[in-house]
Amino acid sequence: MAHVLIIGAGGVGGVVAHKCAQAVKSGRVFDNITLASRTLSRCEAVAQSVTARTGVSLATARVDADNVAELCGLIRTVKPHIVCNVALPYQDLHIMDACLECGVHYVDTANYEPPDTAKFEYSRQWAYADRFREVGLTALLGSGFDPGVTNVFAAWVMRHKLDEVRVLDIIDCNAGDHGLTFATNFNPEINIREVTARGRYWEHGEWVETDPLAFSMEFDFPEGIGRKKCFLLYHEELESLVTNLNGLQRARFWMTFSENYLNHLNVLGNVGMTGITPVPFQGREIIPVQFLAALLPVPASLGSRTKGKTCIGNLMRGVKDGQKKTVYIYNACDHEACFAEVGSQAVSYTTGVPAMIGTKLIAEGLWAKPGVWNMEQFDPDPFMADLAEYGLPWQCVDVE
Repeated sequence: MAHVLIIGAGGVGGVVAHKCAQAVKSGRVFDNITLASRTLSRCEAVAQSVTARTGVSLATARVDADNVAELCGLIRTVKPHIVCNVALPYQDLHIMDACLECGVHYVDTANYEPPDTAKFEYSRQWAYADRFREVGLTALLGSGFDPGVTNVFAAWVMRHKLDEVRVLDIIDCNAGDHGLTFATNFNPEINIREVTARGRYWEHGEWVETDPLAFSMEFDFPEGIGRKKCFLLYHEELESLVTNLNGLQRARFWMTFSENYLNHLNVLGNVGMTGITPVPFQGREIIPVQFLAALLPVPASLGSRTKGKTCIGNLMRGVKDGQKKTVYIYNACDHEACFAEVGSQAVSYTTGVPAMIGTKLIAEGLWAKPGVWNMEQFDPDPFMADLAEYGLPWQCVDVE
């Protein structure tokens, strides 16, 4: 049995804690859970919810995830087998350093991004591969939904549905409605940095850059969602998938946004509120997007008011038994059902469930392999089985 240390007590951290507690209650894998964050009161609120919903108790602690020495102190006190990092992506390297120093496995949901540059890439974390391998530790990168489940979807399709893949389109739709004028469904700063960055996709062996949100398409989503406009973005799972999926000729990532969201984002951008360069204000420097994030609703607070569904999946075109074939593999998740189960909206839920599953598979030894790995590099079958069991059932259909 394993002791898991969860770092981060936002919306995703709350889901991970509830799902780990469900595993504890069923007698599987985990026997102890510790939840740590910079803000202890958030940890305590999650712990109260977990106990009320599952009857499982978890320990809480305060930690500054930017401070490696403080992280090491906590890890040595708690003595976990594995750390599940659902803090900010700026903190990934600090937590990886602490895991190496203290000899524990590592899982995260998003790749490292430097605070002063809106550019996320795996190179800095992949550079840790030899260090983790030499000490016999596993680091699993991107165990959320996208990245994460979308990577595993691709690996599963390549094992069971296609012999070769030529075109991959990852399509992310949040058709939920929280009823507010403007809010983001996950960390506002990360969300806005991601959406306002230049687009990028893979075609014919090279990266092609675009202006932000310059390309769009319509897609008819299942589960009663219907047709929605999707915009091309760059997303980090493309970086690993074009490396690990042989034969890809084109790989793109798409996400839906409402006109209301885009209009507000354009206005905020035009007045400089989405910027990441410090500006002087009343004798001190502030970062505009961080100030904006402080004004917006906390994403974890949106669960009680959000209705509708998310639908995230892969449209994959390739060859099976010498014949052209296209498949669509996806999950649809209901916001209200998520809130009823764990007190979360579906965006946090679809990230937190796979974070727990990746952590579980390492703890069980099924995905324990020294080094630094992306999700598609492991056997997809046990992960796909756990997805259905822990609240994210999936479908794979042939597309004519």
